[in-house]
Amino acid sequence: MRFKNRLDFNGKTINFFLLLFSFSILFSCNSDNKKKEYTDYFQENGEIFTTSYNIKYAYSRSLKNEITDELNRFDLSLNPFKKNSIITKVNNNEPVELDSFFVDVFNKSVEVSKNSNGYFDITTSPLINAWGFGFENMDSVTPELIDSLRQFVGYEKIAINENGEVIKTDSRVQINTSAIAKGYSCDVVADLLESYGIENYMIEIGGEVSAKGVNEKGVCWRIGVDKPNDEAIFIEHDLQVIISLCDKSLATSGNYRNFYVKNGKKFAHTINPKTGYPSETDILGATVIADDCMTADAYATAFVAMGLDKSIEAAKGLGGVDYYFIFANEDGTFGTVYSTGFEQFFTKK
Repeated sequence: MRFKNRLDFNGKTINFFLLLFSFSILFSCNSDNKKKEYTDYFQENGEIFTTSYNIKYAYSRSLKNEITDELNRFDLSLNPFKKNSIITKVNNNEPVELDSFFVDVFNKSVEVSKNSNGYFDITTSPLINAWGFGFENMDSVTPELIDSLRQFVGYEKIAINENGEVIKTDSRVQINTSAIAKGYSCDVVADLLESYGIENYMIEIGGEVSAKGVNEKGVCWRIGVDKPNDEAIFIEHDLQVIISLCDKSLATSGNYRNFYVKNGKKFAHTINPKTGYPSETDILGATVIADDCMTADAYATAFVAMGLDKSIEAAKGLGGVDYYFIFANEDGTFGTVYSTGFEQFFTKK
């Protein structure tokens, strides 16, 4: 799992982990023969879950209020910092009726945990909090503390039974779906737009993207991926690739500008949920494309934690999941690798 200081609702810390890629929405001047029911594109910008959003869609009127209402309902389900949210009541072992938002994200989390051999785990927050931001609590962390916390950390220690009730093996188990919920929020808004018959839209929430149909110029939505550069934080970003996204979702995890150097090689900070201790991962950032953004978001997180070799091997068994990794070479330089299926999304304009 990614190391976090202050978890925002969407699984990326505002103060420590920035997004791996800066996404710029690039609109081409070309057009094609794809039919569009609406020619007016509305653009909604704002902030939700302490992060920004940018939503563009073709319709007959603005759906700003409907979008805000849906995101607020989502927030009331999965925001662990709201006292009356469903997830807070689950963590406090209070009686609560689960909604579809909670059940969907929980089930997907379990699926990804199994497929990643436990490197993705929504119960890891106690370990992350124990180590502190930038491992600032390292001097006070003891083997005894880690052993005690591990007693109630592990995705297999919590489940939903056939009656729709949450069952824990230990009442101290708590969950935080931040590493998957932001991607899922894109799916939720996509479902809302499609319920109005909207066929052309782009939803970006905190860097995670769901896209369908075409932009106002009649081509697939363009997403720019920053070129890795040690000095890129100080200069204008250069684009490594431009991705053409139609009827797909994209999510990122990690940040190649936040790493530490050991023996000349770059590593990212992560906590291994299976050991409770910091681990070194050579994947400094991952972008994942999938049919839905919840899946893309979860696997982007899992891949960074797993490291390059394990991620590439695990991805072979995942249908409909393509990846693009930025990793550290032995000589300290950056390298990139991507799945064969990812090639179809590259474009030059």
